[in-house]
Amino acid sequence: MSTEKCFAKGSAAPGPVPEGQIRVYSMRFCPFAQRTRLVLNAKGIKHDTININLQNKPDWYFERNPLGLVPTLETPAGEIIYESPITCEYLDEVYPENKLLPSSPFGKAQQKMMLEHFSKVTPYFYKIPIGRKNGEDVSKLEAELNEKFAKLNEDLVNKKTKFFGGDSITMIDYMMWPWFERLEIFELKHCLDSTPELKKWTERMFEDPAVKATMHSEDTYKAFYKSYTEGKPNYDYGL
Repeated sequence: MSTEKCFAKGSAAPGPVPEGQIRVYSMRFCPFAQRTRLVLNAKGIKHDTININLQNKPDWYFERNPLGLVPTLETPAGEIIYESPITCEYLDEVYPENKLLPSSPFGKAQQKMMLEHFSKVTPYFYKIPIGRKNGEDVSKLEAELNEKFAKLNEDLVNKKTKFFGGDSITMIDYMMWPWFERLEIFELKHCLDSTPELKKWTERMFEDPAVKATMHSEDTYKAFYKSYTEGKPNYDYGL
């Protein structure tokens, strides 16, 4: 597609997915959709991107994903896959080059268990900034987040590896990454101060080509999140 601008209610539905490609329905600032974009980039998969206005969704989008959420994948055959971990696993199975998931059933299960644990961490990245904005005392929430970070740090210490699945990036790193990329914007970067291995992990991740290809500048993120917290998200900011 020739535009990164988002499709809103009233916009015409895009044409069929070109042969030899896959389409991702996304939103430029969504951390869940970034998981899928990271995997597409890391595996070098030819794809086109349709960005969706999540506050004013086109009617045709619900035909693709009845939940109206991103990310969603669509194949040239019209097959639809949604939910970020499901889309990422699908991509890893269908495009076998640069495998991101372990080949052993136990290795895969371990990554899924880690992801389950991490799903309990992501709410803090929203609760703390919103609480702060509302003038609430967030020290208890921050202490809980520090505890979660300490566990992740301990995991890296025990494994003696650079990344969560070994000495190279695997699926679990990409599944967790989008929220760490936004720590500065959430004003939570100080939470890494007492977790040196986790901090080193974030530094290594910032060097990854797929991460570089899918991230925005801090100023762009800040401007978007400001519009988001004011209730008027500017999905096309910077275009």
